[in-house]
This record gives sequence, structure tokens and C-alpha cells, in this order.
Amino acid sequence: MTKKFNNENLGPCEKFEAFGAEALTETELLAVILRSGSREAGVMEISENILKLCRYPRKNLKGIYDLSIGELMDIRGVGKVKAIQIKCIGELSKRIQGSGMDGGIEFKSPKMTAEYFMEKLRYDSRETVVLLCLDTRGRRLSESVISIGNVRKSLISPREIFIEALKNRAVNIIVVHNHPSGDPTPSESDFKVTENLERLGREMDIPLLDHIIIGDGKYTSFRDMGLIE
Repeated sequence: MTKKFNNENLGPCEKFEAFGAEALTETELLAVILRSGSREAGVMEISENILKLCRYPRKNLKGIYDLSIGELMDIRGVGKVKAIQIKCIGELSKRIQGSGMDGGIEFKSPKMTAEYFMEKLRYDSRETVVLLCLDTRGRRLSESVISIGNVRKSLISPREIFIEALKNRAVNIIVVHNHPSGDPTPSESDFKVTENLERLGREMDIPLLDHIIIGDGKYTSFRDMGLIE
């Protein structure tokens, strides 16, 4: 005999068993992972209040990346351990997304490069500049964070980039950075620094293959725009 369930009366775990994870709301998914509430609040209430806090710049589960430990601990029923647990959920999801694109990949197209870095950088609230050093086949020799800053300050230093490129014996390089606003439209500074990097790359025989700006689910490639040969 087939057992029938009243969806509205099921707890998150029971709902999972009956219908699968895809049937759970974001609040219910978070509640399952947190497992329990506290004396001050139940797990569903805690989950709802966490998601209510995720409003700017990203809503719902994506906003967990932007919440600080202090902000989470201000929620009734969330102590330091639960706050750390919640932040680890965000980091774990980021790593899961990026784990499918690891060693052996050849960075031969802007799309491939952007997909590799999208989950690593799209949720970062600070501007992060990454240098990708490649061999003759476009395979990764190294991947280095050159600088980390904020939305108002350009942090791409040609000097630091080529010191790192020489250290790793790069044949070609790709520079990637994110815009914390989520909009990958290049700034005037982005255009200027790309021009300088391309010129220096030619002079040093370490060509700049691309400069990619990561936004929230989208990207801009200077190579795609025809500004890098």
C-alpha cells in the first residue's frame, strides 16, 4: 500500500524522506543542516531569521557569503558555534562548485577560465586579484592571489604580477579579478591596467592572454572584447 503524506505537516527531515531534497525550501534545507535549535529559538525560526538577514547585496542563501560571524550571532538562538557552522556551509558550497574543474584543465577559452573562477570569486565581498600562470599548452602552472582589497581601490599591480610570473616560469598569463558589486563592467582603471599588462607582457615575452572580470553569474573578457589579441 502506498503511504500518503500531508506535505504541510511534515518536518524538514520527514519531507526529505518523502519527496527528496529538491522538495525542501531554502529555510528547510538550512534547518536540516543546522539540525537543532536552542533554548531561545527553534531551528526553523533560526533558519528563517538567517535568510531574512540575507538581503544586500545578495538575497537568500547566496547572502550567507556576506554575513559576518558577528551579524549571525546577533540572531536569537545563534551562538558562536552555529555562526561558524553557517559560514562553513557557504564555504563548502563554494568548494563543491569549484571541485569539478581541477587539475589537467587547459585554459583555452575565456568561458572556460570564467567558469573555473566563477564560484571562487563571485561571492567575495572584497576585490581579489588572481594570477594564473600557464605552460605552452595552456595548463595551470600556478594560481596566486596577488592582492585583496575593497570595491573602491584598484589593486592590480603589474610589478607584482610579473614577479610572480617569472618565479613560476610562466609562458603565458591570465589575470582574473572580481567586482564585489556583481557587475563585471570594466572600469577606466581596468582598461588602463590591462593595456599596461599587455604591453609589459609583450616586452617580457610572457604574453597576457586575457583579463577576466568576474561578476555575479556573469563575466567580462578583454579577449572577447577584442582588446587583447
